[in-house]
Amino acid sequence: MRWPSTSPAPLGADAGSQGLAAAMARTHLPRRRQEDLSRGARMGNSALRAHVETAQKTGVFQLKDRGLTEFPADLQKLTSNLRTIDLSNNKIESLPPLLIGKFTLLKSLSLNNNKLTVLPDEICNLKKLETLSLNNNHLRELPSTFGQLSALKTLSLSGNQLGALPLQLCSLRHLDVVDLSKNQIRSIPDTVGELQVIELNLNQNQISQISVKISCCPRLKILRLEENCLELSMLPQSILSDSQICLLAVEGNLFEIKKLRELEGYDKYMERFTATKKKFA
Repeated sequence: MRWPSTSPAPLGADAGSQGLAAAMARTHLPRRRQEDLSRGARMGNSALRAHVETAQKTGVFQLKDRGLTEFPADLQKLTSNLRTIDLSNNKIESLPPLLIGKFTLLKSLSLNNNKLTVLPDEICNLKKLETLSLNNNHLRELPSTFGQLSALKTLSLSGNQLGALPLQLCSLRHLDVVDLSKNQIRSIPDTVGELQVIELNLNQNQISQISVKISCCPRLKILRLEENCLELSMLPQSILSDSQICLLAVEGNLFEIKKLRELEGYDKYMERFTATKKKFA
């Protein structure tokens, strides 16, 4: 768990290249776009092969900040031995359905800062995937079969366009940490009570309503709700008095923190907070 370092602790913020050149000349693409395409072409040759050869030995394929617009097709040679794929900070718009689900040993997949708008259902065939990081893309929803990612422990979806809490998450029994910050979520439904997460980050959304069922989450210890649209009256008091939550971050909402401290059950919350903090001191 990560604890705020400043007071007040309980509630603080916490495609070869010649052909490509000719094509660019014919179409008169903007200079920056030409540079992006040229970079992608270069990566389709020796450099990409070198990364593939290394990944065959290590089980790790990392190719960040290369202007890639497509998921590398060469990775089909490595479907049986890759354990980690990191293609963050590129311009990938989609994942190949016939390929992505074949990485049977994959444990970690990172595609932060790309241009993904949708995830193929086949991604849910990654039965050994433990970490999925898709921050800063353009995702509006998750596949209906997302709950089949039975080994998933950490899910990062910050900076997307999700309009609701994905109900599929409630089927993931080993999920520990979920980051849904910087999305467009407006309310938290009753189904939230079925979540098995330890930490739930909902900072910087548009949340104005939270179901009292959030207090029923059996393992939820850290709840982050900073910079939302919550009135104090819409924050279930049972979060304080009858939950397992020991770190509640709510600054930047439509109420003063001192008013929260006056609510019934705040003392019980502080007891949990203090006891848990001592364990990590």
